Amino acid sequence: MIAFSRIGRRQLMTWVCGVVLVGVLIAGGAFSMLSNANAAPGTHVVTIENMRFSPDALTVQRGDRVVWINKDLFPHTATADTKAFDSRSIEPSVSWSYVARKRGEYAYGCALHPTMKARLTVR
Repeated sequence: MIAFSRIGRRQLMTWVCGVVLVGVLIAGGAFSMLSNANAAPGTHVVTIENMRFSPDALTVQRGDRVVWINKDLFPHTATADTKAFDSRSIEPSVSWSYVARKRGEYAYGCALHPTMKARLTVR
């Protein structure tokens, strides 16, 4: 404490609080980066029913899985306008999944029913 004898008690407490705050911020940031880096890929469900995709707009992270479940009475597809993914025919009561690997915005629809449209965003 001899080195601090020339500064006042208030200055010392301010300095100590500052050092503690910086340490907490650094530790919190490192923990946040580690938890994001080790986050397990998620799974997202798109329901096909009543001639619609629900949700009609979905945002996922790279590596996440998207599962389309056909709850309609007839076949549908989930086909990206850019052909980045294409389920081919998804029969009633059947599902199809896709792992989103490339970032981007993907408009998609049903190749069998052109009025059915949706959007997948991969971050």
